[in-house]
Amino acid sequence: MKRVRILKPVLVSNQQRARENRTFFDQMGSLVINIIASPGAGKTSFITNLVKRMKNTHRILVVEGDIKGKIDSQIISRLGIDVIQINTATECHLDAFMTAQILPEIRKRYDLILVENVGNLVCPAEFEIGEDYKLAILSTPEGDDKPLKYPLLFHLSRVVVFNKCDLLPYVDFSIDRAKKSIRKENPKALIFKVSAKTGEGFGEVIAHIEKEINARKKKNQH
Repeated sequence: MKRVRILKPVLVSNQQRARENRTFFDQMGSLVINIIASPGAGKTSFITNLVKRMKNTHRILVVEGDIKGKIDSQIISRLGIDVIQINTATECHLDAFMTAQILPEIRKRYDLILVENVGNLVCPAEFEIGEDYKLAILSTPEGDDKPLKYPLLFHLSRVVVFNKCDLLPYVDFSIDRAKKSIRKENPKALIFKVSAKTGEGFGEVIAHIEKEINARKKKNQH
C-alpha cells in the first residue's frame, strides 16, 4: 500500500508538468510524437527513415533518450538536423520533468519533434512527457504476443508500427494475431507495417504524420 500512495502523487505531479510541456509545444506549433519500443526494435532506424524522407519539407527536431551515451544522437545528427540528448542515468524512461529541462534549448519552431524514449515496453508508457501521442514499435523478431504481455503501451498508443517486416518469412510472427491483440486493447489504434531496412511501408506512415502536421498548422493560423 505504501508504494501505491507514493506512486500516485508522482504520476499526478508528472501529468501536471506534462501539461505545462504541452503548452510550450503548442506555442511552438510542434507535433510531438513519443516513440516507445524495446531495445533493438528499430526506434533509431525508424526515425532515420522518417528524417531522410521529411527533412527537406519539414523542420524536425529529434530528442534522444538513453540511460547513457550518445550513440543514437550521433547517428541522427549526421542527417543534418537538430538533436538533443537526454541521459537518464538510472531511470528506465523519460518523464515530463526530464523533458522540461531541455525546453530552454528549443529556440526554433519545429514542425515535428520525434522523441526516442528509453528502450522499454513498460515504464515509458506510464509517464507522459507532453506529447501529442505515443507511437509504439513492435519488431517481428520479438513475437506477436507482446501486446498481450505489455497491454498498457498498446492501450495508450495512438499509432502502432510493426517493424522488420522483411523478416516475416523467417520469424514466428503473425500480423493477424498481433493486430487482433492490439484491437482488443485499443480498437482505434492506427497500425502500419514497415521495414526500416528496405524502406517498405514508410510512405503511409509519412502521409499520416504530414496530415497531422498540416492540421496543426491550419489550426494555428486561426
